Amino acid sequence: MTIRVASIEDDGRYRSSLEALLRLSPGMEPSASYASPAEALAAVEEAGDGADWDVVLMDLELPGMSGIEATRRLKRVLPRTPVVVLTVFEDPPTILEAICAGADGYLTKDTPPDELLDQIRAVVAGGSPLTSGVASTVLDLLRHMGSAAATPGQPDPPARLALTGREQEVLRCLMAGMGYKRVATELEISIDTVRTHVRRIYRKLQVHNVAQAVTRALRERLV
Repeated sequence: MTIRVASIEDDGRYRSSLEALLRLSPGMEPSASYASPAEALAAVEEAGDGADWDVVLMDLELPGMSGIEATRRLKRVLPRTPVVVLTVFEDPPTILEAICAGADGYLTKDTPPDELLDQIRAVVAGGSPLTSGVASTVLDLLRHMGSAAATPGQPDPPARLALTGREQEVLRCLMAGMGYKRVATELEISIDTVRTHVRRIYRKLQVHNVAQAVTRALRERLV
């Protein structure tokens, strides 16, 4: 399977280097490249759900519209297409805002090429790629949210939202940035079983990606 990658990046030199890296990498293809969100959104609106993208790499500081707003709009049209932020920003508010907008992963531009390719493969396989620094920040945010969610006196979560013990284990693994294969190995279950648990988690929480599932689960004190 060839992974078709679209990129939205206003730095022409960096955009060209991304395209070159993808062309030289087996199993990868630079499917589309845009200098602004407006160009990408126009292409998506024209193609609809027929856009031939398997994953989108999204810069944040873009002309005319932020990458966060562009992510939000893209996910409305292509909810099943992973969007991975690729930026220089690592501050907690920006990371949290991008995740809440629907980003499926968050990488920094100093990510080594081999790792970047591995992370692209991981998100297509169902993972949530994060660079080590971003992962640390996200875990700190999640711990803070978890502490806030655990305030005594709050009512128990609705029964329809309750996750089974195994679903909680799967969600915790995904929170740590593991792909489905790693989760399967960690929990000693099959990848198909992992996918089944993830589908049930998403259905129960009424979400579309791991970041949204984690946020909802912590808010409702489900993990």
